[in-house]
Amino acid sequence: MSIQRDFVTNRSWLSIFPELVPQEELEPLALEANVKEEKPEQKTRASPSGNIRVSTLSIGNLHNHGELFINFLRARKEVFISQAGWDLPEVDGMEFDQYDTPRARWIVLHEFGEVLGGVRLTPTTSRCGHYSYMIRDAQLGVIDTIPSDVLFFKAPVTPTIWEATRLFISSDVLAARRADLQRLLLEKMAETAAGLGAEHVIGIVPAVFSKWMTRLGLLSAVQVGPVMNIDGTRTQAALMRVGR
Repeated sequence: MSIQRDFVTNRSWLSIFPELVPQEELEPLALEANVKEEKPEQKTRASPSGNIRVSTLSIGNLHNHGELFINFLRARKEVFISQAGWDLPEVDGMEFDQYDTPRARWIVLHEFGEVLGGVRLTPTTSRCGHYSYMIRDAQLGVIDTIPSDVLFFKAPVTPTIWEATRLFISSDVLAARRADLQRLLLEKMAETAAGLGAEHVIGIVPAVFSKWMTRLGLLSAVQVGPVMNIDGTRTQAALMRVGR
């Protein structure tokens, strides 16, 4: 039985993704069936002057991007600690945790040096001390910030699945730009993951998010965890297909 079929047929999670678009706006957006796919360099509603950039950072290429990684961690601190109130490590105004290792990749959306959004990718084969990746560690009881029943099945360990965490769009981004910036970020996430050999990305999203992505043709997504109500937000794990 294939991994994807097993995820769907086996019915035996604090949210990793904050809401990028308010949940009540997701369903209307999902009805826009003919949205054109855009590239970061093209003129879009999100980037009318073509100044939006999406960069994939790794430990090996940080030196090519100036202070972008530092600014990314500072933006994470603002979003996840200052605004969301999460209890996370920070130093010098930067948020980080045990999953920011050389195995990770960080996709950063930026304009004129300002970080507008980002997401972290971690291979499900990752190991660093007694940590692996966030969803699996929650399931195993290694961390207690996510309920252990996050998934319908045993957390996968395979080079063809990567985990997405710390996904955000800055609150400074105007509402009229958020959907387009979100699209650019998710497209680059999928491209990066596929380039690393992934066929799927797994993560925790607002409950209607996977339906919205599928209808817009962004990513084929399947719900793979129970719906949870966390602080008034309905969330669940989703498996997103990014490779062939």
